[in-house]
Amino acid sequence: MTPGARIAAAIEILDAVLDGVPAEKVLTGWARGHRFAGAKDRAAIRDHVFDALRCLRSCAWLGGAETGRGIMLGQVRAAGLDPAALFTGEGYAPPPLAAEETGAKLDTAPRAVRLDMPDWLMPLLDAGLGADAEPVAEVLRTRAPVFLRVNVARTDRAAAQAALAEDAITAVPHPLSPTALEVTGNPRRVQQSRAYAEGLVELQDAASQAVCDALEAGPGLRVLDYCAGGGGKALSLAARGADVTAHDADPARMRDLPARAARAGASIAVAGADGASQRAPYDLVLCDVPCSGSGSWRRAPDAKWRLTPERLAELVQLQAGILDSAAPLVAPGGVLAYVTCSLLAEENTDQTAALLARLPAGWTLLDEHALTPLDGGDGFYLARLRAPQG
Repeated sequence: MTPGARIAAAIEILDAVLDGVPAEKVLTGWARGHRFAGAKDRAAIRDHVFDALRCLRSCAWLGGAETGRGIMLGQVRAAGLDPAALFTGEGYAPPPLAAEETGAKLDTAPRAVRLDMPDWLMPLLDAGLGADAEPVAEVLRTRAPVFLRVNVARTDRAAAQAALAEDAITAVPHPLSPTALEVTGNPRRVQQSRAYAEGLVELQDAASQAVCDALEAGPGLRVLDYCAGGGGKALSLAARGADVTAHDADPARMRDLPARAARAGASIAVAGADGASQRAPYDLVLCDVPCSGSGSWRRAPDAKWRLTPERLAELVQLQAGILDSAAPLVAPGGVLAYVTCSLLAEENTDQTAALLARLPAGWTLLDEHALTPLDGGDGFYLARLRAPQG
């Protein structure tokens, strides 16, 4: 495919995303319907789409319209390229520019447009991050690094680096966690590498690994991962020797966990709807709850544009319900860990304060941790609360 044809494909995909279809679903459908496109073409189109979604408002401003065409026109201009060389109408390239498709200078755009944020979210971001709000928003406009977690049950960081190098994958230690490697060369080869196949490494954000470090799980600790999802944190805690039970309100989210655990050499009990309570109490109950995902919008940028004030309010209510259900599963003197990948106070410190006000007497807040993309990984929040001794 020519560069112009790739842009035309990105325009088609973006129009579907703007109509409300998740980006991953559209990309998968497009690839199935265009099997002539090679791996490099698909990767380039994917990059176009996700770069555009990270910078949707600023690209639309530069392109003159919040449409797939306007956004891709703005992306070309933001890259300092000549749109006329790509919008030619030749072959499968987009039609040439019309006289009115001039766009506007970005320095004349409102603050939220320049920072690629919904208008209603900027005040919440300012309240939650203070002086860091604009720098964080700027980072969210860029691609996220690719991180790996070294499986300490099988290897160490240096040996994992060496194993990755056998497949021409370059990875360097990251300061957020002693188990974290940042992939700096050939990230798309990771899942075909020997190191991955043999369970020496697992894809996991460095900040997510730092959260697991702060949980202080060790051999024999009885842990419930109450909202396990794909099981990344459950695997990390099991690698430290913890006795981990994984649970999720939607068991289908855990369908890949047994295979991932087998590859990692980890033993994790997967609990059904009532299984988690039957195995209670636990020394540590981890609630990595559904949230806005605002700390990880570099990885899922279309989520930024799907979030609404109403959906945020629903998430806050859902989080409170999860915490109320999970707290009774904590053993006397045990720990309830509340985790989000959010940057918003409504989901973080405000939620923790409200929980403490609802819990019975004797519960105490041990500590709170907040990481933002300025630290190198995704944004995460962790609060650890200790149950009374009984």
